Amino acid sequence: MAQSPRSVAIMSEILAPYASWPEESRGRLHPEPESETRSIFQRDRDRIIHSTAFRRLMHKTQVFVSTEGDHYRTRLTHSIEVSQIARGLSRGLSLNEDLAEALALAHDFGHTPFGHTGEDALNGVMEPFGGFDHNDQTLRILVKLERRYAEFDGLNLSWETIEGIAKHNGPVLSCVPNAVDMDQSAALEELPLTLREYNKINDLELHSFAGPEAQAAALADDIAYNNHDIDDGLRAGLFTIDDLREVPHVAEAIDVVRKRYPDLERTRLIHEVVRRLINGMVTDVLDESRRRIANLDPQSVKDIRAAKSAVVAFSPVMSEAEKCLKAFLFKHLYRHESVARMRKVAHQVVVELFERMLGQPSDMPLEWRGAASAPNTKATARIVADYIAGMTDRYAFNEHNRLFKTNILEK
Repeated sequence: MAQSPRSVAIMSEILAPYASWPEESRGRLHPEPESETRSIFQRDRDRIIHSTAFRRLMHKTQVFVSTEGDHYRTRLTHSIEVSQIARGLSRGLSLNEDLAEALALAHDFGHTPFGHTGEDALNGVMEPFGGFDHNDQTLRILVKLERRYAEFDGLNLSWETIEGIAKHNGPVLSCVPNAVDMDQSAALEELPLTLREYNKINDLELHSFAGPEAQAAALADDIAYNNHDIDDGLRAGLFTIDDLREVPHVAEAIDVVRKRYPDLERTRLIHEVVRRLINGMVTDVLDESRRRIANLDPQSVKDIRAAKSAVVAFSPVMSEAEKCLKAFLFKHLYRHESVARMRKVAHQVVVELFERMLGQPSDMPLEWRGAASAPNTKATARIVADYIAGMTDRYAFNEHNRLFKTNILEK
């Protein structure tokens, strides 16, 4: 992809040799004239922001269902927070901030309504039809379900952005059960549907790591949701600040803030603690990643992909601290009785919507029912799953109320 000499000169002053350089992009599946004013990764980011899937994130929740309050985080606010951290990590490591931002903003597109509860429910009913995976659904939205352009389905994003979405958790083939004992073609057949189909026409090199920007975005996701779930859990009253002392590095941050500001009100205390925790994790990632990069001495992004381990990572000490924090949140937040009650309702909504529409595709809007085949078929099941996965919390409740003539929240 061609860029102006001035743009290349600016990039050479900002980006490390091992970063993802726009002019070295492998391009788009469907060739298009590129912009004269935006790099290929800036244009990817802009397409993501203007997508329907991005707007829907506003009314999809993380932990708390949208009816429970206006100040809890949604998938949209979470994605913006992730993008901010991803840009900071990328800047600190001289990576491409635009690519990291694009990946961060799109990473949750495939999530169903009601967070992981909705995903579990949809995966359960889709099991006879190939299952459901939110990561694969994100890819499905980006390469197929978004219908905005005259010449292709999806957003036609760059190879690097699609690769980063597909491989943000590391090499994909190594995640396939017994992949070591399979030949390459057999391992590929074990992949989720969309990834398997897309990889056949545009090889994503699934045996390797993604570029460093995708690794930064993945760590930013961990940093954001761990620490912001602390904030939301405290806001909801599901645990107290003193309960958090079970987590050693959190207790240390609490002590630092209380010592410096002994009379600080609760709201400010929470914010001060959370922002110190985020800063501590970001600093740890930068220090550990710089150490790994120095040891690897990569000369290009190809060296990052070919490495035997991720180069953007927590230190061993911070990895253990993060595990301890996650264990606390599972115990006190994700499995809390009040959260579990709403999870039960949300699970029922998704299952009943799926079963109803699978048997009666005519209950879906015209644009969806027109794509469905006969009732109770695999093809129709996938269409119904796409439709439900795209719903917001509010829309799912409204559709359930419409079809079953009852308000499930009032039962």
